[in-house]
Amino acid sequence: MFKKILIANRGEIALRVIRTCKEMGIKTVAVYSTADADSLHVRFADEAVCIGPPLSSESYLKISNIMAAAEITNADAIHPGYGFLSENSKFSKICAEHDIKFIGASPEMIDRMGDKASARATMKEAGIPTIPGSEGILETFKEVEKLAKKMGYPVMLKATAGGGGKGMRAVWKEEDLKDAWDGARQEAKAFFGNDTMYMEKLIEEPRHIEIQIVGDAYGKACHLSERDCSIQRRHQKLTEETPSPFLTSTLRNKMGKAAVKAAEFIKYEGVGTIEFLVDKHKNFYFMEMNTRIQVEHPITEQVIDFDLIQEQILVAAGVPISGKNYTPTMHSIECRINAEDPYNNFRPSPGKITTLHSPGGHGVRLDTHVYAGYTIPSNYDSMIAKLITTAQTREEAINKMKRALDEFVIEGIKTTIPFHRQLMEHPDYLAGNYTTKFMEDFEMKEE
Repeated sequence: MFKKILIANRGEIALRVIRTCKEMGIKTVAVYSTADADSLHVRFADEAVCIGPPLSSESYLKISNIMAAAEITNADAIHPGYGFLSENSKFSKICAEHDIKFIGASPEMIDRMGDKASARATMKEAGIPTIPGSEGILETFKEVEKLAKKMGYPVMLKATAGGGGKGMRAVWKEEDLKDAWDGARQEAKAFFGNDTMYMEKLIEEPRHIEIQIVGDAYGKACHLSERDCSIQRRHQKLTEETPSPFLTSTLRNKMGKAAVKAAEFIKYEGVGTIEFLVDKHKNFYFMEMNTRIQVEHPITEQVIDFDLIQEQILVAAGVPISGKNYTPTMHSIECRINAEDPYNNFRPSPGKITTLHSPGGHGVRLDTHVYAGYTIPSNYDSMIAKLITTAQTREEAINKMKRALDEFVIEGIKTTIPFHRQLMEHPDYLAGNYTTKFMEDFEMKEE
């Protein structure tokens, strides 16, 4: 087992990893930018190393600085969390070259599954249903035009190196195709330094359902059921739940088997998710794979009583998995609390938290790195907390979430707590009747 793990991340996920490491008797190293000197992950790690100024490119994305921190602290493993370098094959490769275990996917696996066109081709080969689309990268607009005509509108243009909704454009009619192609490529180039594109048939009224999988070094994989991530704004998830109110037990079983088949086909090692789009007729299609821990992993942990970070560490240390597939027996919901103003088009709201009262009680979990007096920097993602409620039924989990949101007091900044309060009262949400388009018609009511 590892003696010391460096966490190459910040905020709540860094703190989350530190907690499990401490429970496993593993020493921890936090890294931080100057903007994060007062963050809780810095305070609770055994050691902490400043790796640069606030700009991510000069700190959390600076591989040389992180490797230097690992060297000087004698860390024998690095946990990348999510975002930043968690799916960076170059970082994974450099760790291997320095005999430091990267607690995540191998460089080859990240390259194979991180490029969306390559991942799609691999899944097709594995016999997993895929969304009809281009065979690989589209080189010219002429190719795009021809394929769109053949598939029929609507279509979705996607950057192969995309993520977080960047480099994506839905096109409903032929006359909009050229502008969408140019716009998506420019955005992809700006965000990822890579403007290669592919195209898929746009699935109407889709649900975004992901299956949590774990694979070990011995070719065995299992699934830990699904999470419904369909409530999104600009392709960014706002809330998630498990089990999905949309899935039947038959469909859950089919999707779980497909995810395990996909993981074993590519001999996946580590924790990851197979992401599917499910149409209104309950047909499911592979969308992408995330070769890392997900933001929303706590809801899976809650319904099956399983520590996913611990499993990540064990698998990375060469421990075989049990191979057991899980079906949730309870219901869990996660609300992402962001420092944003939901009454003002979700505008970011960094600044100092003057007052904070955390909710508690049976079945309530709060993952956060903030506290009263903490100043939220403007340099990073606006998520400041994840509020999770778990109960025997969906109705009980929703009622518990309403109560917990009412108890959750954050002053000094704007947050998305009022949005989640209203979501928990929305008739379509209460009925489980929502798709990835839900937020297009959602309007905040003045309180």
